[in-house]
Amino acid sequence: MDKKPRKIRNFPDKKDILTFIQESPSKVGKKEIARAFGIKGDKNRMLLKRVIREMKTEGLIEKGHRRKVHVAGEIPPVTIIEISEIDVDGELFARPAVWEGEAPPPRIIVTQGRSGAKAMAPGDRALARLKRLSDDMYEARIMRAIGGSEEEVVGVFQLVNGQGRIQPTDRRAKSEYAVTGADSQGAAPGDVVLAEVVDGRKMGLKQVRVREIVGPMSDPRTFSLIALKSHGIRNVFPDAALAEAENATPTGLGDRTDLRDVPLITIDPPDARDHDDAVWAEADDDPKNPGGWKVLVAIADVAAYVKTDSALDREAVLRSNSTYFPDRVVPMLPEALSAGLCSLVPDEDRACMAVYMWLRADGKKLRHEFVRGLMRSRARFSYAQVQTAIDGTPDEATAPLLDDVIKPLYGAYASIVEARKLRQPLDLDLPELSVSLGDDGRVSHVAPRARLDAHKLVEEFMIAANVAAAETLEKKRSPCMYRVHDVPADDKVVSLREFLETLEFNLSKGQAIKPRQFNAILAKVKNTPQEQLVNTVILRSQSQAIYSPDNLGHFGLALQRYAHFTSPIRRYADLLVHRGLISSLGLGDDGLADDAGEKFVEIGEQISTMERRSSAAEREANDRYMAAYLESRTGATFAGRISGVARFGLFVTLAEIGADGLVPIRDIGSEYFHHDEVNHALVGEHSGDAWRLGDTVEVKVVEADAITGSVRLELLTEATRKIKPGKSADKRGRNTGRNTRGRSGKPGRPKNVRHSNRR
Repeated sequence: MDKKPRKIRNFPDKKDILTFIQESPSKVGKKEIARAFGIKGDKNRMLLKRVIREMKTEGLIEKGHRRKVHVAGEIPPVTIIEISEIDVDGELFARPAVWEGEAPPPRIIVTQGRSGAKAMAPGDRALARLKRLSDDMYEARIMRAIGGSEEEVVGVFQLVNGQGRIQPTDRRAKSEYAVTGADSQGAAPGDVVLAEVVDGRKMGLKQVRVREIVGPMSDPRTFSLIALKSHGIRNVFPDAALAEAENATPTGLGDRTDLRDVPLITIDPPDARDHDDAVWAEADDDPKNPGGWKVLVAIADVAAYVKTDSALDREAVLRSNSTYFPDRVVPMLPEALSAGLCSLVPDEDRACMAVYMWLRADGKKLRHEFVRGLMRSRARFSYAQVQTAIDGTPDEATAPLLDDVIKPLYGAYASIVEARKLRQPLDLDLPELSVSLGDDGRVSHVAPRARLDAHKLVEEFMIAANVAAAETLEKKRSPCMYRVHDVPADDKVVSLREFLETLEFNLSKGQAIKPRQFNAILAKVKNTPQEQLVNTVILRSQSQAIYSPDNLGHFGLALQRYAHFTSPIRRYADLLVHRGLISSLGLGDDGLADDAGEKFVEIGEQISTMERRSSAAEREANDRYMAAYLESRTGATFAGRISGVARFGLFVTLAEIGADGLVPIRDIGSEYFHHDEVNHALVGEHSGDAWRLGDTVEVKVVEADAITGSVRLELLTEATRKIKPGKSADKRGRNTGRNTRGRSGKPGRPKNVRHSNRR
């Protein structure tokens, strides 16, 4: 740090401060900036504080640890890193120990031969000095090691020569752990255990102590438990929360609006565990609204049973949402509520929050009105039942309600579709697969998930209700937990534009990006070989949707304001929206507390983090189920599509079952391959043979490991395309075709998959 004040005539502007931060060899705070520019006196220090605050607001700088700042989008020049990978050449790679950005963190290559670097292993942390090599790559020089980050390990207990060993279930882990007989807690070989590290030795295996026996690895039902333990998802309710749920009693009519004569119905998957939304529609009889519709969306009134700061409420905040696995659900609320008093089962009085919406024939909403009511569902239907009925083949359950209930719903839906066409939300075609388990808990059937008009009907009604909730809270100036989806980041748009140019598509420059621009490109590739490729790349260019009290709009849905209202049984954000409506509309004394808005930023970060954690756990459990399914099919061949391209290999999604596997780069040909980021391809250094995202291939299953959920594949297809390697192939100018192990997860897989519950 230069201790001599810089001699500048005027107070430093933002550019001066940015330059100083960038050139500083160590962390910079307000004190260092004041010293560097000779800023003295309370008045000048207050002015500096205001300038720094403005720079944070404008996104020019970010606050790090200990009140230090650094340039936004960059890692501080001296920071703590965590070793994430060692390739077969012994090259160390790391990631920032703390990363709060929405985009994936940059990769960090650790310079070999420095103090402490040679002895480091994945999971170890160090204080390092960083040098930026490119937008997504840094070089680190170790200053000093500061120990490992492991506190808990999930793995399979084994005996090796009579000694206890734990094989981690995390595919990124590179070594086993040792456990003595006294610390094994009676675990038997093959048991999945949760253990804690008790000895972080650098030489030899680290020592752990078993804290919990999760279950036998031979039982597929253990796969979900592994995901729960690995991601720290709570699956046991405190006694106080259980007692509150079990002691809850049904809510009577009181001051509520009586909706029991309205023939509301629920439409859900056949295996739905909760039923928290019901719908109804009829033609509007107002002569001023010819061809219009009156729609009612009723949602379980969870706020009536989960009071602010109760044991149930505190646990719900910690869980933030329900988590769904093929064999179970980990609910946000105890079953006494989620499957009981808050489930809109037929022929039972249920408390609800409901919104009436009046629509024109073209789907434009004229007005809406929220009520707190008491309803009684007429029927519980599956999507397929309702679709079959409207298609002309009703069954005994749907036939009596076909004309008066089901047909009006489809009539109102047809009008909403017209409004949707004008709005043009992002229209990605991302098929989903449904995994069914047999009585033994193993995968018995995998099939594409049907996408019926019945699904779209419910989805569009829920979106309309969510918009109405956000509009009401905004009008009433009430705190609102918005569901926001920001526009794609500039660097993502630039990368997408470069990629589309390789397909001779243009993404307009110099104007605000809108979903309709993406839709125009998607329409051009419809039913072409590039369809899946373009859908995937556009998806990956999107920002991640989060919860926030600051309204940024919802880019994907092309909506100016949007808040989740329709699933308070399984999402805490919706419960907050319900409470906001209750307090702002005078619908009861159990709404938001007066100071609730002060906590919304913190709560928004919490529930956004937990949503991502649940999604990761769900994917991880599915990976293990599919790997177990493929263990008995080693040697089988499958048609597939390249779904991810990384410097260490290709990820391929098997068409028949949707499982993902890795073709390691060491098994692709006999030459070096470059990672071409623009073309999303691995390109042969000499031949130009290229494997590109979206290519169809034939592969053979070489190995499947249910413990880690990983599948190794072998390519059986010859390369059919040629790409000349260029500068874009490797930003560092190095050969990225080394035989690296792809054990650092599945970066090629899209994480913000289309899911109506998480829009």
